[in-house]
Amino acid sequence: MIDRVFECGFEVLKKIQKTQVKQIDEAAKMIAEAFINDHTFYVSGSGHSHTVAEEFYARAGGLAFVVPILTTELTLNEHPTKSSYLERLSGYAKILVDLYKISENDVVLIASNSGRNAYPIELALEAKDRGAKVIAITSVQHSNATASRHSSGKHLLDIADIVIDNCGVLGDSAIHLEGLDSAMCPTSSMANAFIVQAISTQCAAYILKKGITPPVFVSLNCEGSENLNHEYFEKYTRIYKK
Repeated sequence: MIDRVFECGFEVLKKIQKTQVKQIDEAAKMIAEAFINDHTFYVSGSGHSHTVAEEFYARAGGLAFVVPILTTELTLNEHPTKSSYLERLSGYAKILVDLYKISENDVVLIASNSGRNAYPIELALEAKDRGAKVIAITSVQHSNATASRHSSGKHLLDIADIVIDNCGVLGDSAIHLEGLDSAMCPTSSMANAFIVQAISTQCAAYILKKGITPPVFVSLNCEGSENLNHEYFEKYTRIYKK
């Protein structure tokens, strides 16, 4: 069964590589252009999808200019289902859009496996209303199989300028064990991690093509690297617009 887990993961990743490279490339180019033109790149997700923000943000080999919309309420830190309730709550995303001052020509990447809850949909709508561009990482199959929980009746994929399919199945979990009703091995986390790194690396390549050195964090756990990230942390970390 361990081999099956690896096979399941590889199957999803190969499908993403085969079907989503164009969308990933477009996302990378959009983010690079935003950075080059002094606009802001935000990333957010709720529940387990918040890990996409963490995958982008403040880690070795990652772009230093990423601004996460990563409040505690959207994570699993305080309670395992708190974020599940809050992501269905209308009005919360607008508060964050106002707080972070998302504005014209910014780019907002939103991760939501189902793409059906109020928070990711409202975040996308509010961002677009302010002239920002929206990238979605979502499961197209799951979205198409479930009803929206937002008053608009839309899913995240209906709003985003670029939709990257994580190629997951309905319910996310992809392996069925004999004698167990619930499926196991959710694939969205492993898929999202690869998508994030593909976007980040391609984005850096586009920035370099413009003759600009992209700010990239190094590991603080390597000898002599303790001070290398200081400038980036001072300039970019959780930056709020004036």
